[in-house]
Amino acid sequence: MKVLNDTRTAFARELGPELRQPAGLLFTMLLPFLFLALFAPLLPGMSPTGRDTGTSSPWQWFAPGMLVLLALSATAGAGASLLNEMSSGAFERMLVTPLSRAAMLVGRALKEVVILLTQALLILALLLPTDFRLRPLGALAGLALLTVFGIGIGALSLTLALHSRNQQTLFYGVQQMIFFPLLLLSGVLLPITQTSAPTWLYALSRINPATYVAEAERALFDGRFAETNVLYGILAAMAIAVLGVVAGIRGMRNASV
Repeated sequence: MKVLNDTRTAFARELGPELRQPAGLLFTMLLPFLFLALFAPLLPGMSPTGRDTGTSSPWQWFAPGMLVLLALSATAGAGASLLNEMSSGAFERMLVTPLSRAAMLVGRALKEVVILLTQALLILALLLPTDFRLRPLGALAGLALLTVFGIGIGALSLTLALHSRNQQTLFYGVQQMIFFPLLLLSGVLLPITQTSAPTWLYALSRINPATYVAEAERALFDGRFAETNVLYGILAAMAIAVLGVVAGIRGMRNASV
């Protein structure tokens, strides 16, 4: 119970400054508009493989992948705000409070996920006037999977920040070195299949957990719950979440004032 209360307190502390200074939060919320403005003109009449079919909505394939892209790009930057707090001394002041170290990590990760889910809901709302078909149960399941994945990526970002506190350039270097391969090999923007990609590129995509999350999101948003892609996506998201939370809590507990 104490950990749950501490998590709520840590979450409120993290979200509070965002709400009191909404300019940065508003800028973050504009990201879905940017995605739609840049990609919408390219998608009509195109299938996921790039052939002109004119029979199905390309948004049905592209939108779930865009949500995974948001999960990667938004939560992967969670550690940057922690680095800023370390530089200003705010993080050290937090460490001397009676809050649980585990709650501090989970609260921070949940704040990033709340922003992510708000962006996801905004994207889905913007797609309603298009030929994108929203299936409520599939959307709820997809957002739940996105939450688990986002918590894991956010926790891993925070873990990296904790280990980079004395060399902040290391955080940004490692973050970009990991982020771009995860993004480009996940197939969220272009399909990576055995027939459309070189063998080596396809093999790399199959060891990328984001690939399985993206495939599961597409199946769920299309109402296909009983596919192996969904199971693999759930397992991949849970593995990332467990790894991130365990490593993050350990890093928090080892953090010194």
